Amino acid sequence: MDKNKANIIKFISCVSLLLIAYIPTIKWMIERWTQNESYYSHGFLIPIISLFVAWQRKDAIGKSKVSSEMAGLWIAALGIIIHIICATLRVYFISGFSLVFILYGMVLFFFGREVMRQLVFPIFFLLTMVPLPLVLISNLTVKLKLFAAQCSTFILNHIGFPSIRDGSIIKMPNSYIAVEAPCSGLRSLIALLTLGLLFAFAMKTSYLKKALVLLSAVPIAILANIMRIILLATVNDLYGEKIAMGFFHDFTGFLVFVVAFAGLWVVVRVLEPRGEKQ
Repeated sequence: MDKNKANIIKFISCVSLLLIAYIPTIKWMIERWTQNESYYSHGFLIPIISLFVAWQRKDAIGKSKVSSEMAGLWIAALGIIIHIICATLRVYFISGFSLVFILYGMVLFFFGREVMRQLVFPIFFLLTMVPLPLVLISNLTVKLKLFAAQCSTFILNHIGFPSIRDGSIIKMPNSYIAVEAPCSGLRSLIALLTLGLLFAFAMKTSYLKKALVLLSAVPIAILANIMRIILLATVNDLYGEKIAMGFFHDFTGFLVFVVAFAGLWVVVRVLEPRGEKQ
């Protein structure tokens, strides 16, 4: 049997055993992906996207020199130890991260550095499917919704809608609006950062510009969410809660992501002029 084919069979067998060992962690991730108001509902798409990116690089992979790096075996072994400890303690988000590093180590061990160079992005892109711990999510949510409420109140006061902020509640002459966790903008921020990674990877430009695209996702997502809160607050004050918190509320939830996506796309077009080469 060809050595490369033998390595592929060994690699697939190891990955299969690895997935079995990670069943508790995978189950935890799926539960987080599918819960109500999930911040990681895109989690199911990440492995599919990674496989697609890897498949698109199949020609380059086929031309790469296959070797074996012992460092990969040590990386995989360390990842397994971390997984055992974290699974025992039920610290599943670190366990999920360790899965990605084990895959990295296995590819390095079975196929070498040249092949790994072609697969480094699709492998580490899998990190975006691992949900952050709820404690961190809660802290970020509180900070983001307070910031969004403060900025929205400032803008409302300057466009003719007198407003006062009380925590995450915006009080207006005829109404009030509470900026709850789903309106914090964290969901849009996480999704846009994931898209930013894909855009940055696909860009044919410098690493500095790739980093700027990724970083731009943060202010774009926050500004788009503030725009949504302002729209909801003004409609709520002018036409009442029934209209503002009905279809319009759901529509602006969709609109905020469309606007954020468009903003990110504009940044990509500005930083990657036609004809620019890496």
